[in-house]
Amino acid sequence: MGALFFLLKSSRGLVLVALVAGAVAGLSNTGLLALINGSLSSANATTVLIWGFAGLCLLMVVSRFVSNVLLIRLSQNAVFDLRVSLSRRILSAPLRRLEELGAPRLLASLTDDVPVIANALVSIPLLFMNMVIVAGCLIYLGWLSWWVLLGVLGFMALGVVVYQVLMKKALHYLTLGRRQWDDLFKHLGALVSGTKELKLHRSRREAFLSQSLEASASALRREIVTGNNLYAAASSWGHVLIFVLIGLLLFAVPRSGGEFQTTLGYVLIILYMMTPIEYVLTVVPALGRANVALKKIEELGFQLQDQAEVKPEYSENVLPSWGRLELSNITHAYYNEGEDDQFVLGPIDLTLDVGELVFLVGGNGSGKTTLAKLLTGLYVPETGEIRLGGEPISNENRDAYRQLSSVVFSDFFLFDSILGLDTEGLDAKIRSYLVQLQLQHKVKVKDTALSTTDLSQGQRKRLALLTAYLEDRPFYLFDEWAADQDPVFKEVFYLQILPELKARGKTVLVITHDDHYFSVADRLIKLDYGKIDYERVLETSLTF
Repeated sequence: MGALFFLLKSSRGLVLVALVAGAVAGLSNTGLLALINGSLSSANATTVLIWGFAGLCLLMVVSRFVSNVLLIRLSQNAVFDLRVSLSRRILSAPLRRLEELGAPRLLASLTDDVPVIANALVSIPLLFMNMVIVAGCLIYLGWLSWWVLLGVLGFMALGVVVYQVLMKKALHYLTLGRRQWDDLFKHLGALVSGTKELKLHRSRREAFLSQSLEASASALRREIVTGNNLYAAASSWGHVLIFVLIGLLLFAVPRSGGEFQTTLGYVLIILYMMTPIEYVLTVVPALGRANVALKKIEELGFQLQDQAEVKPEYSENVLPSWGRLELSNITHAYYNEGEDDQFVLGPIDLTLDVGELVFLVGGNGSGKTTLAKLLTGLYVPETGEIRLGGEPISNENRDAYRQLSSVVFSDFFLFDSILGLDTEGLDAKIRSYLVQLQLQHKVKVKDTALSTTDLSQGQRKRLALLTAYLEDRPFYLFDEWAADQDPVFKEVFYLQILPELKARGKTVLVITHDDHYFSVADRLIKLDYGKIDYERVLETSLTF
């Protein structure tokens, strides 16, 4: 019942009102059953019986409607809160931790776990109502005959014990299936992203389908089928016990001297209980899957929360205005993909002055992008200190520090709207930049929304550059921005855009391999195997 506890957290008062309304509806059902059984025992229906029947019908309809409306609304609010809370935790978690968890695991929780919980929460109103009906029927059965009630409870105890054993095994397999879903989600992402490569290589395509995608899908199917089969076995077991109980009442009670009319009442009550019991048995698997999903989300959320580096209430104006940026004895270690040894960046000692244009060069895997993430506050250094204008960067001011950088990474993401900026006159500025970037015929803007981002990689990078320009921040960082540009725009970038940023007093760091334009920079820094190989102040064109 973890889903119910989760629902109670969202709005305890309204949840209790809704559950009380559900209980009233369930008891009204039991009252109607008692009136029906009483009318079968009486030849003539009295006025009191008729009015009681009508009143209970009205009470049941109203209370059931109130319970359903309140709990459906509350359940959707709870799912909304869960989705937003998980998204906020992801945004507040260290980037390095998110990279370790991987996009498939995060997306699986957001796209699969949350809907599973939503579906289960919607079923809670009727579940609670049917449980109250079963409880009311048992109470009425005990009022008719306490020894029949004891017999029914004995059968129910036997059923519950066996049912719990099967349920525990089923939940185990569903948990394994949920883990398999993370792997399958990763392979589905590879299928979509790597379609071109798979089409061009038949052996790779067949190996991917058989060894990766089909293997994960088969494992997921196996675990889910096994878990649901156990649920089906538990449900069938409950039905068998009910009919065995009805058989005993029909054949054993009359032989022991019981009256037929009394026996008929027992059978009527048990038959009436079958529908709510069947609903409970049907909903339990959904609740089991929801509990598995909730545990996965809570596990993920707690992992993110434990390592969260910023508070929900962000501090404003914590840092002074932009000044000299200093890295003192900075190190950062991580595992490269496919390698057992850690790659260590540093120790790095580096300064960047206001209005300085610096080129960062080095081979693949030398640590350039990692250094860029440290400079912009996306990574937290393991040792050493970053200072801005002499002020140390810490957990308390790291988010404010990040707001001083505009970055276009090599693996950048392009939003289809210019978000988070003052919208007054923004469309006009965007149109002006689109003309400069020669994108005015491909991209239109209305209310800061771009008409398309479905462009070539070089054109998409120009749109990312446009966003960086609009942000107008003191520190700019470009990670291989010119790599996908044609010779004309490559020249525009190095000979117009970068000098213009420098003239505006911006501090600019460019990760590049274009040695033909090294003379544009004030300083050249070469990184090799995680360490600064050398720095040079440039006065003439340098090549390596």
